[in-house]
Amino acid sequence: MSGGQGATIFGLDGLGLTADEAAFFRAADPFGFILFARNIDTPAQLSRLTASLRDCVGWEAPIFIDQEGGRVQRMRAPYWSEWLPPRDAVERAGAGAARMSWLRARLIAAELRAVGIDGNCAPCLDIATAVTHPFLANRCFGSDLATVVEMGRASAEGHLAGGVLPVVKHIPGHGRANADTHHDLPTVRAAAADLQSQDFAAFRALNDLPLGMTAHIVFEAFDSAPATCSAPMIRLIREEIGFGGLLMTDDLNMEALSGTLAERTAQAMAAGCDIALHCKGVLAQMEEVATAAGRLTPQAATRATAALAARHPPEAADLAALRAEHDGLLGLTHV
Repeated sequence: MSGGQGATIFGLDGLGLTADEAAFFRAADPFGFILFARNIDTPAQLSRLTASLRDCVGWEAPIFIDQEGGRVQRMRAPYWSEWLPPRDAVERAGAGAARMSWLRARLIAAELRAVGIDGNCAPCLDIATAVTHPFLANRCFGSDLATVVEMGRASAEGHLAGGVLPVVKHIPGHGRANADTHHDLPTVRAAAADLQSQDFAAFRALNDLPLGMTAHIVFEAFDSAPATCSAPMIRLIREEIGFGGLLMTDDLNMEALSGTLAERTAQAMAAGCDIALHCKGVLAQMEEVATAAGRLTPQAATRATAALAARHPPEAADLAALRAEHDGLLGLTHV
C-alpha cells in the first residue's frame, strides 16, 4: 500500500477500465475498488478487469463485491453459483447450519479469488425482527443473537480460509429498521439497553474482524444523525462494541443520507469513519468524494495495514468435496 492512500473505495462504470477512469484512479489512489453486476460479464473479462484496476494503481489493492447469496449477489449463473439467501440456507440446514455457513463462504471465496476479487461485503450481522424491511430480512442469518453470531463467525472464517476479506455489516445493526436505506432514512426508537444487549452485541462478538461497514440509520437513543455521520455512534462502535477494524461507510449515494456527496463524505469522515464508499461509478461524483474524503488518517492507515495483513492465500482445499458436503447439508444437488 502506497503512502498517502486515498480514504476511499470506488466503483467504476462498465465492463472495462476507461482511460479517464484510469487517470483518476492513479491520481486518487483509493484504498480499494468495488464491483457490481454492470462490471461483470464472463470470468475472462472479470479477471482482466481486476488485473487492470491493480495495474492502474500499482499495487495489490483489495477489490470488493457484494456476494451474499440470494438477491444480493453480483456474480451469477451461468458462470458462477446461484446461492440461497442466507436465512433460507440456515433454516434449511438446521443442525448443520454452522458448518454449511463455513462451507458456503469458503466456496464463495474460491469463486471470487479465481477472478481476482479478495473482499466480500458479508456477512450481515443484522438480527431480523418483525419490522425488518423486506430488502434485508432474508439477508440476515436469523432472528436471535446466538444464531446470528454463530453463523456470522462461521461465514467470516470461511471467507478468510478462502483468502477473501469479510466485511461485517451493517454496524451497529440494521435489523430494527423498517425502511430501505437506498431510498429512506430509518429511525430506530428502541431503548439503549435493548440495542446494547441484542443488535450491538452481535457486532461485539465479532469485533476482531478486519473490516466493517456502517448503517445509514438513526438510533434515537444515542443521536439524531444517521450512524454513518454520527460521532457519538462511531465512538460507540469503537469503544462499546469494541470494533478495531477498518470502518467503511455504506454507499454514500444512498438516499438515507442528505446533502451533497461532498457534504455526506465530509460528515462521515468527521464522525470517524475510515473509508468513504462510493459505488455508482460516475466519474464526476468520484472526484467530489475523493476531494472531500482526503487521505487516510494515521489511525486509519494502521487499521488498513492490519486489514490487509489478514488477506492470505487460500488454504488448500478439495473444492468438489466441500461443495458435495455443502449441498448434502442442504439436501440439494445444486444450489
